[in-house]
Amino acid sequence: MCTRSQVLRLASELALLLAVLTIISVPGLGQKEIETIDASAFGTSTQMGRHFTLRIIVYQFSSPDDRAMLVQAFQKSQNDGVAQQLEKMESVGRIQIPGTLGYDLSFIREIETPTGRTIRFVTNRKIAFGESYGNTQSKSFNLTAGEINIDNNKDKSVGVLFPAAQLIVNKEGELQFDLRENAWKLNNVIEWK
Repeated sequence: MCTRSQVLRLASELALLLAVLTIISVPGLGQKEIETIDASAFGTSTQMGRHFTLRIIVYQFSSPDDRAMLVQAFQKSQNDGVAQQLEKMESVGRIQIPGTLGYDLSFIREIETPTGRTIRFVTNRKIAFGESYGNTQSKSFNLTAGEINIDNNKDKSVGVLFPAAQLIVNKEGELQFDLRENAWKLNNVIEWK
């Protein structure tokens, strides 16, 4: 048989639990606003005719300090330095492709433009077992990156996905992505807030 003090203690613990659950479930209290971006990815060149849907979930945008750390890592160790730094960073979002579990995004940047905004993201690419076991050349393309231009006129929103890339400095001294395969065009961009 429960004593009165045990019943009161149980009731107060349940009330505290209910209060915490209520605060967490109310929008704007106890949780961040999550943004979801859906797009249709269409193959180019050798992937022509192939397509899939892509979902990017943004928990938060990366800080200028995060960007500075990536710049320093590139200056120190080029592409491998960036990959190592991304590995250390906490997830700020997620990329999902149907048929896969998806994976975390380590860096997402938002840039305001005159006609809307640009979302840029980069993360470590998941290296397949066969690539690792065979020590293939594709292992050096260890980044996944992309850019989505969200226009105020929703019909003009487009983007690009680089599924297997590495950062290089081109002949003009500019930073660019070197791709293992062709980029995927992103169309039918829908943002959910």
